Amino acid sequence: MAKTSVLKGVVLVALGATSYGMLATFVKLAYKDTGVTGNLFTTAEVTTSQFVLGILGVLLINWFQKTKNKNAALQASPRAIARLMLAGTSLGMTSVFYYLAVKYIPVSIGIVLLMQTVWMGVLLEMILEKKLPTKQKTIAVVMVLIGTVLATNLIQNQQKLDWHGIMWGIFAAASFTTTMFTANRIATEISSAQRSLYMLLGGAVVVFGFSIATQITPFNYDIFYKWGIIMALFGTIIPPMFMNAGFPLTGIGLGSIVSALELPVSVMMAFVLLQEEVQTIQWIGVGLIILAIVVMNLHFKTKNNA
Repeated sequence: MAKTSVLKGVVLVALGATSYGMLATFVKLAYKDTGVTGNLFTTAEVTTSQFVLGILGVLLINWFQKTKNKNAALQASPRAIARLMLAGTSLGMTSVFYYLAVKYIPVSIGIVLLMQTVWMGVLLEMILEKKLPTKQKTIAVVMVLIGTVLATNLIQNQQKLDWHGIMWGIFAAASFTTTMFTANRIATEISSAQRSLYMLLGGAVVVFGFSIATQITPFNYDIFYKWGIIMALFGTIIPPMFMNAGFPLTGIGLGSIVSALELPVSVMMAFVLLQEEVQTIQWIGVGLIILAIVVMNLHFKTKNNA
């Protein structure tokens, strides 16, 4: 029974991570499309449509769960709602920064920059808990840094990467690190659907503020049905629901390893759908980053199997 639960958790986390991995490719395709106004879709339009439809979808899930449980589920307190919305602002910043990044650089490079959350998480943990990282985590960080050099092909790359994309990619990783640290520590007593909803509402404040500040052309409302539905499903509905349901079954260590599927899926999608060139040295770098995540969490996996 325990093995069945772990397997179920692995499948759920894998599906969530795979969905996240597909997202950047859809964003890149949306950037190449035009609406009825004849203008290419903007970052503001992409993020706004994703969050609006995502919130509506999660609202529907919450309504369904509330009806099914006949109001028996624990409801969030005003304090918990405020804290979740505050934490959700980093979720909104992650989307804005990451989508800006892939506007300037290939998706295969953008996802590698986003995965810098591995060493950023270790650094943040060291600052907050005021203790040095273990030897195991230090080795993992070094592996991630070496893997990043290989995966971005910095040594052989003759095409100069746009510094705007690199900057936004690092910002996305920093905000995503904050999201991961806060998401599983605030109001864990309420349902994952409620937590997802309030975090999305917090993220929407950032996204809508960004849209108001940057959208200078008439808003292309057909983004909602052209790409918004796809991005809401793969970015704000499926991944949080599946991963929030899967992590308690797998544990943080095994779940983190499985969630690393996001990296190869994203690179593969970019390779197949966007025809981005991905060289052998880059695949080696991707493999090294995934191995680093395994190394960093291996002791958790051993504990779970004991």
